[in-house]
Amino acid sequence: MKGSSCLLPAALALLCVCGLATAGDNDEFFMEFLQTLLVGTPDELYEGPLGKHDVNEDARAALTELKSCIDGLQPVHKEELVKLLVQVLGNSDDA
Repeated sequence: MKGSSCLLPAALALLCVCGLATAGDNDEFFMEFLQTLLVGTPDELYEGPLGKHDVNEDARAALTELKSCIDGLQPVHKEELVKLLVQVLGNSDDA
């Protein structure tokens, strides 16, 4: 049940993030956001990829819940997500 309760905040966070980035830096912003979300802290989210944006209180609450869900993943699942991110980052460097 916890996983399904994380779905809505995850979707909202991704929609907010995609809406915040401009066309020129969508990929870079999104990848930095995902990397920080997977292995960083909530403070690093606001200081890093979201640092130049005004994140309202509801979005902060959604991101905090999303980060909590990610931190609650089994280590092997989190590791696989990090591997996927590294793979995607590697492919974008080739392009």
